[in-house]
Parts: sequence; C-alpha cells; structure tokens
Amino acid sequence: MKIKPLADRVLIEPKEAETKTAGGLFIPDTAKEKPQQGIVVAVGNGKKDEPMELAAGDTVLYGKYAGTEISVDGKDYLIMRQSDVVAVLK
Repeated sequence: MKIKPLADRVLIEPKEAETKTAGGLFIPDTAKEKPQQGIVVAVGNGKKDEPMELAAGDTVLYGKYAGTEISVDGKDYLIMRQSDVVAVLK
C-alpha cells in the first residue's frame, strides 16, 4: 500500500530508539525515549500560500509529541504537518 500525504503533510519513518549510551551502557526498554528524528518518506503538494520545503529522503528533527502515529504493512510511521518539523539535518 502506498500513502500520499495531502496538502502540507509529510510521512516520516521514525529512527530507532537508542539502545546504548555513549559510554556503552545498555538502556532498558522502560527508560528509552521516543525518537525525535526520522526520514521523510513522502510529502504532499503543499498549500497555495505555503510551498513544500521538504522532500522525500530528508532526515528531519520534529517535536516529541508531533504527528499522528500510523502503522502500514507492519511498519510504523508518523504523519504530520510540515510546520511540525523543526529542522532538516544535512
């Protein structure tokens, strides 16, 4: 199944949560934080007064509680407005 976001919405595949700290300690499942980074999978056409600045393949940062979680074919995605994306990582 393919998903095509409408208007100024983007479909993001969240990055996996970190399993180890920088020092090498393993993080238990109960202490893992929700990831705030992901890859844009699909974008809408934008609005008449607000063109799309994101493109498929961009790595982005977004707010901790931004977007709506959906599951398609066993994979988890987030769908959110372009304005919920905080930054594009280069």
